[in-house]
Amino acid sequence: MSDNYFSELYSVDVSDKTEKKNGLTYLSWAWAWAEVKKRFPDATYTIYENADGWNYHTDGRTCWVKTGATVNGLEHIEELPVMDYRNQSIPVDKVTSMDVNKAIQRSLTKAVARHGLGLYVYAGEDTPEDGSEPPPLVKAVPEPAKSKEPPVVCSHCGAEIKPFIDASGKTSSVKRQVERSKELFAGKIFCAECARKYIKGEQANA
Repeated sequence: MSDNYFSELYSVDVSDKTEKKNGLTYLSWAWAWAEVKKRFPDATYTIYENADGWNYHTDGRTCWVKTGATVNGLEHIEELPVMDYRNQSIPVDKVTSMDVNKAIQRSLTKAVARHGLGLYVYAGEDTPEDGSEPPPLVKAVPEPAKSKEPPVVCSHCGAEIKPFIDASGKTSSVKRQVERSKELFAGKIFCAECARKYIKGEQANA
């Protein structure tokens, strides 16, 4: 068993197993789970049911699923809304079993990612880190017109978070960076550079 299982899974290149749809990146659940089980045969996953035994949860308006992945004796839990093809929450009276099944697969993939496999994809990277410095951004997005809204700053270094264009040519907006950072780092807002350092720190302490 690996002494640093997070680093082992984080170093796996998943770039040829991802697919982008409507601004979100998807990783094949079956492939991700197979890669985990190859390395950690005792790994398990859980689909959490509600009090009525349903495999999804609802507040009476929309629905979400809750899953957990246990690797190396540690469980990470992920909750994910049941969404349509536009990545919008589906009203509870419109949800189908197929919608729930897709949400469960995506949720499990993200739960696995918290153990390292494919996590760099959700952090906005194209490939896993190999110990070298990350490539520079292709170009900055032109400065927008002055806004009355206060700037969003990194909670670690204090730098203003600005939109940028990544190596694939896709613009990463401030809103998207904030949402992704809060999701990955327990509500904290990190700039791209501090996010990389945070992940490196997790690897070192895993």
